[in-house]
Amino acid sequence: MTSPTARRAWTTPADVTDRLRRRWLRGDFLTALAEQHPFEPVCIPLSGPKPSELARDFDAVRAWVHAWGAAGQQLLRIEHRRVGGRVIGTNDLPHRAWVDHREQLWGLLGVTSTVHRFQTLLASAQVAIPELAAWMTAHPMKVLDLEADWERLHQTVRWILDYQGPALYLRQIDVPGVDTKFIEGHRAVLTTLLEHCLPADQIDTDAPRTSFPDRFRFLGKPAYARFRLLGDTPVAGFSELAVRVAEFTASPPGITTVFIVENETTYLAFPSLPGSMVILGGGYAVTRLAELGWLRDKRLVYWGDLDTHGFAILDRLRRLLPHTESILMDRSTLTAHRGQWVKESKPTREHLPSLTAEESDLYQSLVDDDFGHGVRLEQERVRFSAVQTALAALQDSSSQPPHDEGWSGPPRE
Repeated sequence: MTSPTARRAWTTPADVTDRLRRRWLRGDFLTALAEQHPFEPVCIPLSGPKPSELARDFDAVRAWVHAWGAAGQQLLRIEHRRVGGRVIGTNDLPHRAWVDHREQLWGLLGVTSTVHRFQTLLASAQVAIPELAAWMTAHPMKVLDLEADWERLHQTVRWILDYQGPALYLRQIDVPGVDTKFIEGHRAVLTTLLEHCLPADQIDTDAPRTSFPDRFRFLGKPAYARFRLLGDTPVAGFSELAVRVAEFTASPPGITTVFIVENETTYLAFPSLPGSMVILGGGYAVTRLAELGWLRDKRLVYWGDLDTHGFAILDRLRRLLPHTESILMDRSTLTAHRGQWVKESKPTREHLPSLTAEESDLYQSLVDDDFGHGVRLEQERVRFSAVQTALAALQDSSSQPPHDEGWSGPPRE
C-alpha cells in the first residue's frame, strides 16, 4: 500500500541520492576530481510540507521529518527552516540537503572504491601518455565502462605511439593479452584514443574510421586478382592464378581482351577465347582492379548481375576505367530470361552518371519497378548459349584500341 508521504511531492532522501547519481553518471564529479578542482559543497533544495499540511497530515509530516533525521545522521547535512501553523505552532522542517566533502559524496553513492580505481588508472596515464589522461579526464564514465580492458587499451595505445619501424600487420602488435580479436572488438574506442593521442602524420584522415589498419597506417589484407587465361598459352605452366593486385604490374603476354565477371562458376566455365583472360570480380571491390594500370591498354569487358547494384558496380568501374564495355546487361537479355528472375532485396537508387544511354534507361526501369518490384537476373541464371552468342558478337565486332573512337564512352551530362 502506498504511504501518504509517497503520494505527495515531498523530496525524500532517495530522491536526493538519485539526483546526485545522475550527475555522477554524467561524469561531472570525476572530471572535477581529475582536473583537481576544489570541491564545492553540493546543495539540493528540498520540497516539503506546506504550512497548511502540518495539521492536516501531521503523521505523514512526522514520518517525512524522521526520514530526514536518519539521513542527516549519515552522510548528508540537513538545513532546516521554520514553518508556522496557527493550529500546531511553528516547526523546524528540512529545507536543504548538503554534501560538504567529496568523501561524503562517494560514500553516499557507494562509489568510493570505484573512484580509487579511476584515480589509479588516471595516474598511470598521466605519467605515460598525458594526451590519454586528458581524454580520460573528459570521459571518465567511458573509462569505467571499459575498466576490465582499460590497462590493455592503455598499453596498446602506448605501444603504437612508441613503435618506430616499417609498417606492420595488426597481428604484430606485441602487447601482453592483446591480439587481433581484442583490437577488432575494441576498434571504435581504440580509433578514438589513437586519434586523440597520435601525431597527425600517423593518421590517414582520408581513410574511413571503420578501416582501422588503413587509418593508422598498418598493413591491411592485400587485394588479390584471380584470373584464368582463355587461350592456349599458359603463364609459367599455369592456366589460372591468383596474385596480389599490387604485384600484378604487367599483363600476361599476348592478352588483348580482359573480361571481368562476378559469379565463380561462370568464371570457371567461361569459354576459350584467343588472346583473352577472365578476372573474377568482387562486387564493389572490383574497383581495386583500377590499380592494374595495364588494363587501360586492353579491351575491358564487364559482365555483372542484371540488377541495380550490378549497374552501380559497372558505373564505379567505368569512372576509373572509362573504356569499360559491358555485355549481357541489356533489356533483351533481361526480358529473355523472365522465368529466371529473382528479387533484389535492397535495390539502390543512386545516380549513375557513367552508364551509357541504353544502360541508364534499363537501370532506371529497374529503379522504377517497370518489370515488377526488385527484379533481378543473376549472372549464373543466364543461359550459357546466350553467353556464347554474346562473345561471338563481341569477337565479330571491329577490334578497336580502348581509347579510340570505337568506344564512345558514357553519355555526357
